[in-house]
Amino acid sequence: MFRPITIRELTIRNRVWVPPLCQYSVTERDGVPHDWHLVHLGAMAAGGAGLVIAEATAVTPEGRISDHDTGLWNDEQARAWSRITRFLRSQGAASGIQLAHAGRKASVWPEPTRKPGSQPLDEGGWTTVAPSPVAFDGLREPVALDEAGIRAVIDDFRTAARRAVDAGFDVVEVHAAHGYLVHQFLSPLSNLRDDDWGGSLEHRARLLLEIVREVRAEIGERMPLFVRFSATDWAPGGWDEAQTAIVVGWARDAGADFFDVSTGGLVANARIPVGPAYQAHLAEYVGERAGVSVSAVGRITSPTQAEELVASGAADAVMFGKAMMRDPHFAMRAAHELGAGTSMWPVQYLRARPEANDGEW
Repeated sequence: MFRPITIRELTIRNRVWVPPLCQYSVTERDGVPHDWHLVHLGAMAAGGAGLVIAEATAVTPEGRISDHDTGLWNDEQARAWSRITRFLRSQGAASGIQLAHAGRKASVWPEPTRKPGSQPLDEGGWTTVAPSPVAFDGLREPVALDEAGIRAVIDDFRTAARRAVDAGFDVVEVHAAHGYLVHQFLSPLSNLRDDDWGGSLEHRARLLLEIVREVRAEIGERMPLFVRFSATDWAPGGWDEAQTAIVVGWARDAGADFFDVSTGGLVANARIPVGPAYQAHLAEYVGERAGVSVSAVGRITSPTQAEELVASGAADAVMFGKAMMRDPHFAMRAAHELGAGTSMWPVQYLRARPEANDGEW
């Protein structure tokens, strides 16, 4: 877990990583990250994480999950993000950002006061889009994107990627998971199109692959490009790990480097066998079938559990979400428990190291 990893020209100090964690905290509704995001992400960088990926960040206002989401569709947002990336880098962590479009799952009420259903149009909500006019359970019906609309989405990802570079991020991740727009195109349960953007697997994957190509062209050859997939919809007739492995291979050929493997999100009330590391076997499957590097995520809560996944080759890194929110210094604690040293401790905290306190954490 504490062996560095190099992807393209970026070396990340360890494999204890922070996945995108939506905060729904932009109360000004302008997509601009602020002090909360600096402290939230900065604490985990200071706590020893190798890579810290900022939350699902919309490439267009209509792509937000809620109107309290962060964005990267204008230069003001990029300038605000640059303050955060500078701090993450000062703490020795690599910084990533997940570029996202929520599609039919957009325009919902922000947490933690989320109400049922879509946010009404006359109360700040907006018309949502999707590959087909099929609503997510409990939300209003989206409008099917036409050719021009699809092309605009691809361009929105491209320009957001340019702003991510300008803001100082080290990694860009394309969000193709959790039932959001790109995943909606991938799954036959939400993509009912019969044109060049639907039907066959090649056509359903087309949006993702064109986004990957455009983002790669924009960020250049030095910067790592990640894609987050849901390996399965956990639903009959839906997206599954076999399709994921095939499309991951195509995405690699299109310019992606690393694959962040999660599951679910497309179908409400899917029966998901949640338990310790319940998605890790799917990350291993995708990595082996496609011959790519992957991270595991989901109910991985202990250093030894994560160490076993990486040491066995099941995953190349582990994403710790709730564990990091509970303890932003999780990486330093994991290093202590695994006997990996204390090189990532901030100088301001050195007197708190276990070695300076009779070995007590």
